[in-house]
Amino acid sequence: MAQSSVPSTAQLVAETRQRFEAEFVTGRPEQYDSRDMERLRRDDGWVERYLAWRHRAVGETLKAIDESFRWRRAMRVRDLDESSIPRRLLEAGSVYLHGYDREGNRLLWIRARLHVRDPRSLADQQRLVALWLERHARAGGRLTVMFDLSDAGLGCLDMDFVRFLVSCFRVYYPDAVSKVVVFDLPWLMTAAFRVVRSWLGAEAAALLKLAGRSDVRAYVGAEYLPPHMGGTDAFRYSYPPPGHSDGPARDIAGDGDSDSDSAGTWASAASRAPEDSDSAEPSTDAPESADPTAGAPPSPPSVFRGPLLHVSPGDELHFGGSGPAEDTLITLTNVTQNTVAFRVRPTAPEKFLVRPSSSSCAPGASVAVAVSPRGVLTASAHDRVLVTAAEMDRPCSTGAPPLGQFWKEVPRSKVMEHRLRCHVTGSPGPGAPLPREHPRSAAPQPSADMALQLRLVLESHLQLQGQVQRCLWLQQLGLSVTVLSLAFIISFFYLLYS
Repeated sequence: MAQSSVPSTAQLVAETRQRFEAEFVTGRPEQYDSRDMERLRRDDGWVERYLAWRHRAVGETLKAIDESFRWRRAMRVRDLDESSIPRRLLEAGSVYLHGYDREGNRLLWIRARLHVRDPRSLADQQRLVALWLERHARAGGRLTVMFDLSDAGLGCLDMDFVRFLVSCFRVYYPDAVSKVVVFDLPWLMTAAFRVVRSWLGAEAAALLKLAGRSDVRAYVGAEYLPPHMGGTDAFRYSYPPPGHSDGPARDIAGDGDSDSDSAGTWASAASRAPEDSDSAEPSTDAPESADPTAGAPPSPPSVFRGPLLHVSPGDELHFGGSGPAEDTLITLTNVTQNTVAFRVRPTAPEKFLVRPSSSSCAPGASVAVAVSPRGVLTASAHDRVLVTAAEMDRPCSTGAPPLGQFWKEVPRSKVMEHRLRCHVTGSPGPGAPLPREHPRSAAPQPSADMALQLRLVLESHLQLQGQVQRCLWLQQLGLSVTVLSLAFIISFFYLLYS
């Protein structure tokens, strides 16, 4: 009797489908891709993976499916192909599939040293990862992620990109990742690694495996490890692969592994791959014609392209109107060949807190500035945030006295100014339905203060590293002068008394 009360997998799958249709789809069918909905109705294995990832709890499974489907619609995962990705990212080789681990799982390589941290290309980098994950998901099987941090510096650390990877592994592709092997973690990135582990949660964090050259072969055989990991694999990523001028075949480099798609470009391979066991029905894959703009990805934030700094967003800062609002980030990118000093100040300092309000940005670098409302925000239409910047002749430390003196002496004609409007989203009325949670808000995230402090620590470390190098050079110069002086004095007295 006790066992009969436990629902079977088939019963849980049927309940999940019925409740998802009733609670999430009814009245709002346009919020999901029709092809994903058709697969949900037909593919038991897909529903079972969501259930397994949420420990067979139907309520949690429904939330996970809703979050995943919303992201898939916004990212247009079903329509991603090779033409959706800038060629420079395809040629960089920072993300690709190649080889298998000891358990037979496919290897997804992420080469950190080849990743370029650039907020302007973050969306393209996310599409590249989604393209690889979707291509493998259609072929079936699980993945082992090889996060190669060898030769990676702090300039390669991109917390926004890592946050997206965490969401992919936790929510968007349920039960698809067998483990994540982090190879050669530098001690300078230990703090960032702890933040990432907190995002994953206890269950997903158990998938993380730290490995070095001596123990990485416990997870992957030498035949699929490159020489710098102690392996014998001579594979070198290239795009397009040899013999295929129009796009990647198999692993985009012709590694000889059998895959679900045997030749041609990503676009053609995806069209031939067995897609969710329902690719024979074109009616369900036809694009919806009722609203051609429905499901379009949100437009990227505007960018003000000034002569010294690029400011993103370029027009408005958006804050929530009900309850305490979260921080809003302003990304400042130095586009000059010199260090640029900047100040970020609100017209109503009693309403907003800015961190850092005054600092400097190295050539080509980006700095994130957090604007935090003080308590519940009640901004007016006249509130602005003023960004001022001026080019410095030589690097300056972030200490207040040097920057304060610099702003007193710099001519106003050399100062760049830009104003951002503060826009407050109105709170819903008493009878209005509550908005659904944003797909990324379900993933555990650290506070904005922690993320901001981590970025500031990393930037301060880079500046400190440069100062240490200069001190070492001066120390060597002083030691050389001392040795020469001592040799001269000894020679002088030797000649004097001989």
